[in-house]
Amino acid sequence: MSDFLGPPPRAVRVTLRPALVLGTATVLGLAMFCWPLFAHPAPSEAAHTADAPFVFMATLPVLILVVLAELSRGGIDAKALALLGVLSAVNAGLRPLGAGTGGIELVFFLLVLAGRVFGPGFGFVLGSTSLFTSALLTAGVGPWLPFQMLASSLIGLGAGLLPRKPRGKAEIALLVAYGVFAAYFFGLLMSLWSWPFLAGTSTQLGFVPGAPLVDNLHRFAVFTVLTSTLGWDTGRALTNAVAIVLLGPAVLAVLRRAARRAAFDAPVRFDQPYE
Repeated sequence: MSDFLGPPPRAVRVTLRPALVLGTATVLGLAMFCWPLFAHPAPSEAAHTADAPFVFMATLPVLILVVLAELSRGGIDAKALALLGVLSAVNAGLRPLGAGTGGIELVFFLLVLAGRVFGPGFGFVLGSTSLFTSALLTAGVGPWLPFQMLASSLIGLGAGLLPRKPRGKAEIALLVAYGVFAAYFFGLLMSLWSWPFLAGTSTQLGFVPGAPLVDNLHRFAVFTVLTSTLGWDTGRALTNAVAIVLLGPAVLAVLRRAARRAAFDAPVRFDQPYE
């Protein structure tokens, strides 16, 4: 029945200016992850290359706050905020269940489904708030947290940008494929975050400032496959796929019903009081 009602309204309105801010933040955020692959410092500057990750640790939270402030400026009403709080709390409660053991993390499948239903703006915000809230509950606050928040926000953003027409089994297949991609994408970005800290070490997998791009790409590929892809990322991908197949249809129905009942796009009207 819900398929005949059309897509539910977006929870966060993304107009031209917020879209530009989101696009700029995405490009800058990815640059903060990928800078080692394109950095070719002069010999006199190579000693300061290891300072870059610490600079990004300080600037990335500012970037996230700018995006959240822009999206909340007239784009998030009280109903969307309430829904955001509920889903962030649910995600924060789901994350400790697997405790990351073998990559078993349930936080991402709900993020994908919510981004799919409520749109890219809501998905971006939910990615940040979910990881921040769960980090507080699991004592996972550290220098890695801003990078986890941005990576999760990009996953939620991408889920909201998926084609909206597929429904039924085709939609579940699409979301399973995206959930698998999101798992490896998150692991890849987090490997890029930690890899520069191996600069100057004796390992052959470490980041070498000023080395040719092909050489650093080879080192990073081996590093991420051995430390993340074959273990944590594959476990996360399987968790996402199984959770979306088993729970996806029911969760999507609940979220879409909530979106329609909330009527995010309904205009606010103030009727005159009865005499």
